[in-house]
Amino acid sequence: MGMSKHYTKQERRIDIEFRPSNRATAHGGQFGMNGLAHEFGLWDRVKKDRRLDPRTHCGKGFDPCVYVAAFIFSFTSGGDSLADAGRLDDDDSLKAILGIEKFPDETALGEWLRNIGDEGAAALREIVQEFVQWALGRAKSERLLHAGQLESFFDDTQLEVSGQCFEGAKLNYAGKVALSWQTLWVGPFVVDGVVGSPADHKEPLSSGETGNDVSAWLPEMIERNKHLWAGQTSYLYADSASSAGKYLEAIEEGFDQYTVSYNRWTRALDRNASLLPEVAWSKEQIIRWRDGHDHLTQYARLRYRPAGCEKNKLYAVCRHRRADGELFWNYNFVACDPSRTEGPAEAIFERHRLKGDYERRFGELLIDLGLHHPPCKSLAANNVYYQLGMLAFNMLQAMKLLYLPDEHQPKRVRTIIHHLLLIPVEIKRHARQLKAVCFVAAGWIQWWRDFLHELVPAYRLLGCT
Repeated sequence: MGMSKHYTKQERRIDIEFRPSNRATAHGGQFGMNGLAHEFGLWDRVKKDRRLDPRTHCGKGFDPCVYVAAFIFSFTSGGDSLADAGRLDDDDSLKAILGIEKFPDETALGEWLRNIGDEGAAALREIVQEFVQWALGRAKSERLLHAGQLESFFDDTQLEVSGQCFEGAKLNYAGKVALSWQTLWVGPFVVDGVVGSPADHKEPLSSGETGNDVSAWLPEMIERNKHLWAGQTSYLYADSASSAGKYLEAIEEGFDQYTVSYNRWTRALDRNASLLPEVAWSKEQIIRWRDGHDHLTQYARLRYRPAGCEKNKLYAVCRHRRADGELFWNYNFVACDPSRTEGPAEAIFERHRLKGDYERRFGELLIDLGLHHPPCKSLAANNVYYQLGMLAFNMLQAMKLLYLPDEHQPKRVRTIIHHLLLIPVEIKRHARQLKAVCFVAAGWIQWWRDFLHELVPAYRLLGCT
């Protein structure tokens, strides 16, 4: 039997030389981000919106596009703080290839976030929506749709903070001091989001009329973004925080189909499910449950009118009990659109489990861009910061969705940053001309040439050596 070649690690003697960074940068992939922003028209869009420019004298200081660029290029380089964005000014080569003479420091960035405040957050919210619409219009349907449907997802996450000095921070349901970040997703993009207090719009959970505070923005977000899925068969996933009557009404009006977890006000549903005749239930099957035990499981449908609804809603119900002799049934419910009356009720639960893909994507946004903790005391400033984070995330998603080959579509944004955007570039200057020598893996040379040629045809692409 032949032996495979042996590989090991050897220590090598290497001469190391350090030189100033004005001749090279590790952020060569920002050519791509800058080209994508240019193709969308981001810089012109930012320059024209006076809500993003708090200056009284426009001939002094930084243009708003420089502030936006600092955050975008910081996020897409792995930065996760105002300090990281400010440190971009230390990279002379990066500034040269981006056409920026100077980046603002950490203090100036924080002041800009506070100065543009709620109006600036509203402007950036519009820009995020416009970018997502632009990207959706260019995406291949086979990469964007699932079962011929354009999927959406609504969810909230709690942004924990330390101390009481953060404006709007309150005790949340877990007893932690936090802000609430409610987001609406369309396809792979986070199209809308608002940071607020978990105590805003607080309603008693026992009322069943409006649901918990963490879905207060859902109706407004559906209304202002519904044009994005107009002309497509639309589908929404949401968790139990969006299961109250008025939210189900808004969801049913805004989407063709939907599934919403329902586990908050189940007393009446439990009673109705227990009264269903045996013929209404599917064939009994044994399934390994989340508790690690085998459960006897059956599925059915029922109708029920929750508080706040004008008519009955359709629910898929799963009843289960441990197969080792448990006496009483446990019930799980999923609210769904009224068209789901045919086929096995189990299929409704199976489709709803795909919500987990969006929850993992939300985790990518929080972890890969470092958005777990707000950077500012001002609530308005934090809203601006998170809008910029959403824009950067969407640009990375657009780069993947629109330009990367099929085999790279499952990659998370952190992988794109590390493998595609953090590439070394040497800057050569001659007779007022700049030449950037990009060092990329041999298999990616042609992709980079095609990518930049499509986005920024003004770049003169030379041959590889």
